[in-house]
Amino acid sequence: MAEMPARLALAALCAGALLLPTPLAAQTAAQLQIMQSGRRTMTAERMRDGEKVVLDGVLDEPVWDRAQHGGEFIMQDPVLGGAPTERTEVRIVYDKDHLYIGATLYDSEPDKLKGNTRKRDEFLSADDRFMWTMDTFLNQQTGYFFEMNPAGLMADALKAPSGANAREWDGIWNARARQSEIGWVLEIDLPFRSLAFDPNAPAWGINFQRTVRRKQEELLWTGHQRNQGLQRMANAGLLLGLRDVSPGRGFEVRPYASGYAAAAPGRTPPVASDTSGDVGVDLAYNLTPSLRAVATINTDFAETEVDQRLVNLTRFPLFLPERRTFFLDGQTYFDLPFNSFFSRRIGLVNGQPQPIVAGGKLNGQTGRNDLGALYVRTAEDDGAAGESFLVGRWRRRLLRQSYVGAFYTGRTTHDGLGADTRHTAGLDFRIATAEFLGNRNLAATGYWVSHSAGAGGSDPDAYAGRVEYLNDIWEATADVQAVGADYAPAVGFTPRREYRFYNPELIWSPRPKTRHPYIRRFRFGFDPELYTDLQNRKQSMSLDVTAFRLELHSGDNVEVGVTPSYERLDDPFQIAAGVVLPGGTEYDFTRYRVAVNTANQRLVSLRPTVEFGTFFSGHRTLYSFGVDVRPRPGVRVNTTWEQNDVDLPEGRFETRLLRVVTDTQFSPFMYLVNNVQYDSVSKVLGWQARFRWIVRPGNDVFVVYTHNWIDSTVEAQSRFRTLDRRAAAKVVYTKRF
Repeated sequence: MAEMPARLALAALCAGALLLPTPLAAQTAAQLQIMQSGRRTMTAERMRDGEKVVLDGVLDEPVWDRAQHGGEFIMQDPVLGGAPTERTEVRIVYDKDHLYIGATLYDSEPDKLKGNTRKRDEFLSADDRFMWTMDTFLNQQTGYFFEMNPAGLMADALKAPSGANAREWDGIWNARARQSEIGWVLEIDLPFRSLAFDPNAPAWGINFQRTVRRKQEELLWTGHQRNQGLQRMANAGLLLGLRDVSPGRGFEVRPYASGYAAAAPGRTPPVASDTSGDVGVDLAYNLTPSLRAVATINTDFAETEVDQRLVNLTRFPLFLPERRTFFLDGQTYFDLPFNSFFSRRIGLVNGQPQPIVAGGKLNGQTGRNDLGALYVRTAEDDGAAGESFLVGRWRRRLLRQSYVGAFYTGRTTHDGLGADTRHTAGLDFRIATAEFLGNRNLAATGYWVSHSAGAGGSDPDAYAGRVEYLNDIWEATADVQAVGADYAPAVGFTPRREYRFYNPELIWSPRPKTRHPYIRRFRFGFDPELYTDLQNRKQSMSLDVTAFRLELHSGDNVEVGVTPSYERLDDPFQIAAGVVLPGGTEYDFTRYRVAVNTANQRLVSLRPTVEFGTFFSGHRTLYSFGVDVRPRPGVRVNTTWEQNDVDLPEGRFETRLLRVVTDTQFSPFMYLVNNVQYDSVSKVLGWQARFRWIVRPGNDVFVVYTHNWIDSTVEAQSRFRTLDRRAAAKVVYTKRF
C-alpha cells in the first residue's frame, strides 16, 4: 500500500463502490417489505396549482383543512402506552418544491409552556419541544432529525447508519412558531432541495415526538416502546402520497467576504497589529438527488467557536471536537471508526489556523452504497509545510440495519518536504437487528485499520469488536480492542498505543411496579475497563460502579458511585509542574463520587459534584459546580467551576477551571454569545464574543471578537496582560439554482 499513489487509492475505493451491483429489483423488494410491515402511516396532501403557504405559524390556508392529521400520539413516559394528557395533531402538505409540516400542540395550561431557548441548534433539555425524524431513502439507517420549541428555535442533524447524529449540520429550512390560548403551533417549510432523497421510494420513513416539559411527559407518534424511540428509523412510520417533487437544478453558490484585525503582543515573538480582508466561495452541485459534490476555494473559518477548556490529569491527550463548517457538512459520510480520520489534523497547527487553498467533497448515496470523498490542500505558512489530504469512505448497507465498509486516508507534504506520503486504510462492519427475541435490539460492530510503513514501525494495526444489547430495563455491552505499538494514522487521533482493551458493561434501570408519585426510575451499573500491554500484562484498570442513581418525575436526579483503579507507570509521569511520579511503580486507589442534578427547566438549575478518595500515591478531591440561570426567555447564563486539590508525597498542587457562558438570544435568527474561560494550568483568561444574524436561512452575518490574557502574577503593575486579540467579521450569501 505504501507505493500506491494517494489519488489512485481513492479512485479505486470510489470506483469499486460504484461498480458494486445494486439491483433495482432487490431494493424494490426491500422497500416493499417495509410497506407491508403494518407500520403506522399518514398521507401528505398535495397543494393545488396556485396554492401558497404563508409561513406565519397560523394554519389558515385551505390546504391545511383538507390535510388529514396523523392521529394521536402514545405516551412513553411516565406511563408506558398511556394516553397523552395533551393532544397533538400533525399534518403534512407539499408542492413540487416544498414539504410543509403543520403541528398543533394543544396545551391546557398555555401559560406554563417552557420556551426559553432560541439559539439555532441549541439542545432543548429545559423546554417543551417537538421533534421529528425522516428517512428519505426508506432504508431504515440514514435520515434527518429536526426539533423546535414554542419560542421558534430550529435545530437539525444528520443521522448515520452507525447511529450517530451530526448535529453540526445546518440545513436550509424555515419555520415559525406561535403561542396562543390553545397551546402552540408550528408551521415548517422544508425545501426538497435541502434534502437528499430517493425520488423513486414508495414512501418516506417518518416519526414525531413531543415533550411536555413541566410534566416530563414524552409522547411519540409510533415506536413508543422504551427500546425503540424517535431515533431508531427501523421503528418509524410511513409518509405516503409524495409524487412529482423536484430537488431543483441542484446548483448552489455560497460566496463569503471577511475582514480581520489582529495582534499578539504577548506571544513569542510578538506580532504587531495587522488588518486584512478576504473573499472565497463554496460551490455545490447535486449530481443526483442523493449525491452531492462540494468545492471550496480560499476557505475561511472566521465564525468558528472557541474550544471548551479542559483540565487533563491523565497521561494521554484529550479529544477536541471539530467546529469548522466545511468539515462538519456531510460529516456522517466520514465517520471513520477509532477516529481514523480526525479533521482537526487539516488546517490547524498547534491549534492555530493554517490557510486552506482549496478543497472538494463528494458525499451521498447511490443505491445501497454510502460514499464520501474529501480532498484538501493547505498552504505553507509560518514554517508549517503545505500539505494535501485525501479521504475516502464507502459503506454498503445490508439487510435492515447493517452495513460493511472500507475507508482510506492519505497525507502528502508539498515539494517533497517533511515526511513521505502516508496512507491509512481499513474495513468495518455493523450487524444489527431490532427483532432479537421478538422486539429486542442487538448489534455487533468491528473494524480493522492499518497504515503504510512510511508512518513508522512494523506493528501499525488496530482492530476491535463490540457487541451491544441496548434495551429497557437491561443494557449490556462488551468491547475488545487491540492497538499496535506503531499505530499512528497520519490524519487520525491516537491518544494511546501498544495496548489491548477490554470493557464489558452492564446497566439495570428498574422502575417502580406501580406508578410512584415522585420516582421515575432507578439505575445501577457496572463498567469495568482493563488495559494490558500486548503481552497481556495489566497496565491500568478501573471498576466504575454506579451504586445508586435515582431519577424523579420532576427531572431531578442524584447519583452515588465508586471507582477502584489500578495504574502501572513504566515511565516517569509529570502530572503537574514540578510534580513527577516515578517510573517502574504501581498504584491501587479508590475514588468515590456524589452528583446531583436539579431539573433543567427551573429558573435556576444546579449541578454539584464531589469526587474524593485516594489518587496514585496520595489523595485527590474534585469539586465541580454548575449553575444554569434562565432569568427570561432568550437569556441564559451557564457557569461551571471545577477545582482539583491533589496531595501526593511527590508534591501538592491544585487546578482551577472557570467557565461563564452568557447567551443573549434576541430571536431564533439573531443571538450574541459571550464565553469567558480561565484555567490555572495554562494561566490564560480567554473571552470570545460571537454574534450571528441569520438574515434568512443560508444567508448569515458573523461578528467575532476573541481576547486572551496571561495571568502574569510576577508583574506588579498588572496581573493579566494581553497575549493576543482578534476581531473578525464575515458575511455569507447562498444562491440556489
